Amino acid sequence: MFRWMFTIFFAICVLSAAAPWLTKLGIGRLPGDLRLRWRGKEMVFPFASTIVLSLVFNLLIRLL
Repeated sequence: MFRWMFTIFFAICVLSAAAPWLTKLGIGRLPGDLRLRWRGKEMVFPFASTIVLSLVFNLLIRLL
């Protein structure tokens, strides 16, 4: 269980650091992604981007 928690934590850190670069590619701005502004803060819920990225990674893993 510790291994999964560490993997998820590491993935969140990497994706958070890569967020500005991914935004330039269009990830995070797909039609199924939600952006909410509340009290001057912006919250992003990238539902569609998550599905697209998981499909791409799944295809890469299957090809390798």
